[in-house]
Amino acid sequence: MKKTVSFFLFLVLLCNPASLLAQTEPEAIVPDADKFQDYFYESLKQKGIENYDKAITALEECSKIKPNDATVYFELGKNYLASKDYEHAYKSFDKATQIDPKNKWFWLGMYDVNYQTKNYNQAIITVNKLIEFDQVYKEDLVSLYMNTQQFDKALDLINELNDQVGKSERRESYKMQILSQGKYQNAEITNLIDQINKYPKVESNYIALIKLYSENNENEKALDITKKLETEIPTSEWAQVGLFKYYLDNNEGQKAINSMNVVLASSKIDSKIKHRVLNEFLVFVNTNPQYATDLEKAISYFDNDPDVNVAKEIGKYYHNKKQWDKAIQYYELALKNNSSEDIETNLLLLQSYVETKQFEIVAKKATALVEIYPSQPQFYYYSGLANNQLKQFKKAKEMLEMGMDYVVNDVILETNFNIQLGEAYNGLGDFKKKEMYFSKANQLLKDKK
Repeated sequence: MKKTVSFFLFLVLLCNPASLLAQTEPEAIVPDADKFQDYFYESLKQKGIENYDKAITALEECSKIKPNDATVYFELGKNYLASKDYEHAYKSFDKATQIDPKNKWFWLGMYDVNYQTKNYNQAIITVNKLIEFDQVYKEDLVSLYMNTQQFDKALDLINELNDQVGKSERRESYKMQILSQGKYQNAEITNLIDQINKYPKVESNYIALIKLYSENNENEKALDITKKLETEIPTSEWAQVGLFKYYLDNNEGQKAINSMNVVLASSKIDSKIKHRVLNEFLVFVNTNPQYATDLEKAISYFDNDPDVNVAKEIGKYYHNKKQWDKAIQYYELALKNNSSEDIETNLLLLQSYVETKQFEIVAKKATALVEIYPSQPQFYYYSGLANNQLKQFKKAKEMLEMGMDYVVNDVILETNFNIQLGEAYNGLGDFKKKEMYFSKANQLLKDKK
């Protein structure tokens, strides 16, 4: 009986080795759920200290336990991406989306890989999936179309977004880039006409369309849109830009002036357009001098312009045409409105005075400028020239000899100094020095050739 019982116990134990093992080593058996959790936390810990290889190893153990856990593949993708293993990163994120296609973050992981590897064509596919979650990704799609030079799709999407959410600086920059290529302008013209019909009180659409027509020399169409803008928005200052040009071309001076004054007074219209309007009016006044006083009034709008001295530029315009009296008028205005110590404007003004033989003014002004700019030889030269003309030869000689010391690497100016010194000594009766300075001037001219 004892033997029978012993044999029975042996059979029970032999048939239940797991129980035997549990009794002998209870700490060695861990449920799969606990193992998964341990490996997963280990991966997070290793990723946190940038040990991406160890994190990946831990996650691979997780995937053995739960082969269809999307989160495991998502974490694998993040670790591969951090270690710049883009191929495995993409495959991991892709696997996560296959398991759970409704999780936006898995698609974002794929997009990150696409973008970092500059695989913009694949990124377009991914972003189109992301747009199903959030329309905001259409902004990314615009950039991707630009990167892949799909300008027709980019333009359509830009116009769609402008209509739905309003314009943005970046999209407008893209649009300018696209429209610089003429073949896309017809599509944009059609779009703008549609926008004007839908939103007749939105001024920017008229402005953009007028600009396109003007660039294509379709002036009649530009004028039609300008008139439509004035009808729909009577207070539009931009409408006056187009009307100004129309009135000038039709020789309607007073109407052109009225439009010009609105443009120049506007805070909305940028300075480049204002300068263009003024230049066009300047050309008009040159053949219609009865409007000269209106030109002077127009210049006053630019008194505080930090970039361009408008009166000076108009003075140069008349200077080049040898209309010296008008040049003087605007140079004097330029010096009055801005810095009276502008060297270039003062030199241009002195030359204009010389051309009109106003030597007393030249002598007085040049001598005063020598006091302000004692190292500028040009002012000594004009003082010497004017005093020679006034027969103040001693004064001329003194100014010219002082100024000659400051002439450096300027053959023309040095030649002119010698000529005027020759004239001064001739007036003083010192013919030997007269010949010496004239000879120097001739030699300088020969050497220059």
